[in-house]
Amino acid sequence: MGNKMPKLKKPQLLDDFELSTSQSLLANPDFEDFWHHEIMKNENFETYPRHATLIEFAAIKIREKFSSNDDQVIYLLENLKVSALSCQFKSRQDYKKLSEILLLLLQEIGVFFTVPKQQLSRSSTYNPPDKIVDIFIDFLLQILQKIHDIHPHFIVLVEGSIEVLGNKLRFLLNFFGDTPCLHPSEVNPLTHIEAVLNKFGRFLYSFFFLRNQVLAPRMELELSDLLRNFELVEAKIKEHCIVLSNMPSCTTRKTAVVSLFIVDSLLDDLTHLLNHKADQIVGVNDQIVTLHEELTLLRSSLTDTTLQQHPQLEEILIQTTDIAYEIEYIINNTFPLWYLPLRLPQFMDKIKRIMMGIKETKKNIDTGIVEVENYPAEQVSSQEKGPPILEDIVVGFDNKETEIAKQLVRGPEHLQIISIFGMPGVGKTTLSKKLYNNPSVVYHFDKRAWCVVSQTYNKKNIFTEILRSVKDHDKETITQMDDESLVEALYKSLIKRRYLIVVDDIWDMNSWNDFGRYFPDDKNGSRILFTTRHKEVGLKASHHSVVNELLILSDVECWELLQRKVFQKKHCPQELVDIGKQIATNCQGLPLAVVVIAAVLEKIEMKEHLWHKVATSLSSVISEDPNKFSNILELSYKHLPMHLKPCFLYFGAFKEDEEMSVKELTRRWVGEGFIKKEEGKSSEDVAYEYLVDLIDRSLIQVSKRTSLGRVKTCSVHDLLHDMCLRIGEQQNFLKEVKR
Repeated sequence: MGNKMPKLKKPQLLDDFELSTSQSLLANPDFEDFWHHEIMKNENFETYPRHATLIEFAAIKIREKFSSNDDQVIYLLENLKVSALSCQFKSRQDYKKLSEILLLLLQEIGVFFTVPKQQLSRSSTYNPPDKIVDIFIDFLLQILQKIHDIHPHFIVLVEGSIEVLGNKLRFLLNFFGDTPCLHPSEVNPLTHIEAVLNKFGRFLYSFFFLRNQVLAPRMELELSDLLRNFELVEAKIKEHCIVLSNMPSCTTRKTAVVSLFIVDSLLDDLTHLLNHKADQIVGVNDQIVTLHEELTLLRSSLTDTTLQQHPQLEEILIQTTDIAYEIEYIINNTFPLWYLPLRLPQFMDKIKRIMMGIKETKKNIDTGIVEVENYPAEQVSSQEKGPPILEDIVVGFDNKETEIAKQLVRGPEHLQIISIFGMPGVGKTTLSKKLYNNPSVVYHFDKRAWCVVSQTYNKKNIFTEILRSVKDHDKETITQMDDESLVEALYKSLIKRRYLIVVDDIWDMNSWNDFGRYFPDDKNGSRILFTTRHKEVGLKASHHSVVNELLILSDVECWELLQRKVFQKKHCPQELVDIGKQIATNCQGLPLAVVVIAAVLEKIEMKEHLWHKVATSLSSVISEDPNKFSNILELSYKHLPMHLKPCFLYFGAFKEDEEMSVKELTRRWVGEGFIKKEEGKSSEDVAYEYLVDLIDRSLIQVSKRTSLGRVKTCSVHDLLHDMCLRIGEQQNFLKEVKR
């Protein structure tokens, strides 16, 4: 780093270092003259104001690309911005100060024109070597583009060579996103790539940052040498790919969640490439045709009924999805024609390996070597059923419902807070909904409203929810109100009326203290009903509050609920009674666990050995660790068909307790590629069927329905939302979605 430092007053950190056109030091036409004739008259640094733009641009990109916290670079950029904004361009000192800063910046950024080492970044985030090189290539490409924009006269005589080098850089950038780059071999091209990039970086710095007049022959000589170096690197990459092709197949998984939409999409891309972009694949056209045929055959093999019953189907589908990701990357990015013949045979080899595995699996099934299971994918019904929401079948709440209903419609005239507390999944919200719709409660109150607080508390959202329930306003009108108007409208809607407000899932008193004061008390028997995980919330809410604890179910109640969920009004077969009771006991008294496990049982055949497998799984998870309820619920995920797993995990991308529009949700599923194409059906219709299936499995709750009975909005229980987040993180699913 440079040792000189202009004696400038150090400014405070600035958020944006980039100067706007109107504020830039270059905006003043007098500066070019002064810079060229008065400040920079020396043979080592012949330049003019365009250099200032290039130096500043490079410094900013260094900060962005390498997360550099180098004090000197930051300090100089800050001073450049402050000095340029304050410069009046009236005195020699104004120009000289800016020139000194630019000269120092030039010295400081020079070190970044070679591949940076990890220690150069003081960021706590570690970047692997291939990622650092990837970032450096992108930096060089942006510098090259900037040079082309502001120094076109420099490169006019060698523009062809510059363009070729730019394309070679773009190839290297794409190579670092391809699978072979991620696997080591005896021939490691990374060292050779770093060497040629360092040479190219020094070329850019030397010719375009340190000079403004360059002899074309000298530049041509340097460019010719660089092109020869790039050709040597390409030879190493070829050798590396050939070595890998002779090694056992190795695939880097994108995610452990399967979506065969990527295979269908890839087949469409290959068809489009063959029919409309044949000029881009000259010389490998036949190989692309063969690849399309092999992939089509593989896709067809995956629909075999026998294979659907094999427990290893998911692993086969993951392998297929992964190879599709690899091919898609090559097809949709720019690679030289010499690279495609190296990769295409590897793709076809991997497809053939998967096909061999499928044939071997079928052979083992046919000969009885492998026992097949009733795989969940074969039991999915595409017919919409009524919503199996928990409040339709409730066990163990009758006495508690009667008790709390009396508290709501009787008792003191003053505004009273009544709370229901208990552990997650015990049924607090379910009981509250029953009370909310209880005929005596509906008759007693003039106004009723429901709002959800949750951990991500938002006062405006709460007031909006309540106001939409108690006042005849459309959603658009309410959402356009400011906070003051919302409070005023809410108060006027409730004053002089007996009202019931259910505040669902309130976590602490901070939120209640924030919005509770806006509810009027007209001494007419109005009530606030809390549901909470914490007893203290209800106790601290008011001196006159009433607290109700909701206990877990007994083993008998769990078995009753399980029977009613699985068999509806029918009787449980005698051979399933004992194992069914064991399953109910293993649910540990949690109604939510009973409901989701009941949905699993409902989707498999009523055979004792299959129920035994569920019971065994439950026994193992509740003995593994303290998070027994989470593990119980996770079994419901493991029993999902592959096509439903990504759809369910996607709920983790939403906020806790968020009510989701079905139209928007299914549109996102289609966009993410989770929906399989089906003959005669739109993707949106198939997506809706997937949602109904998840509702049938009690994993998703219906919030609202249309007048025709279709699901309009839906939500997911907190525990299940947490499960989506946990599994999504484990399987890199949410990273892919957020990307």
